Amino acid sequence: MRIINIISYILVLLGALNWGLFGFFGFNLVSYVFAGARSAGSVIVYTLIALAAIWLIISPFITRGRLVMGEED
Repeated sequence: MRIINIISYILVLLGALNWGLFGFFGFNLVSYVFAGARSAGSVIVYTLIALAAIWLIISPFITRGRLVMGEED
């Protein structure tokens, strides 16, 4: 689970960075990288970011309130 949590955090941070760039400068980083907002690559990245956010919302319920990021005791 630790790897899934780390990957999820990275994806959610990428999504937050993308929204910040879009809000401040009108620049969509994902669309720029994949040459269009509705290209296959962009849709996959947006979907992965959404799934990562959903995972970070539900994972504390699965692990009884603990979000595992480091070594488990």
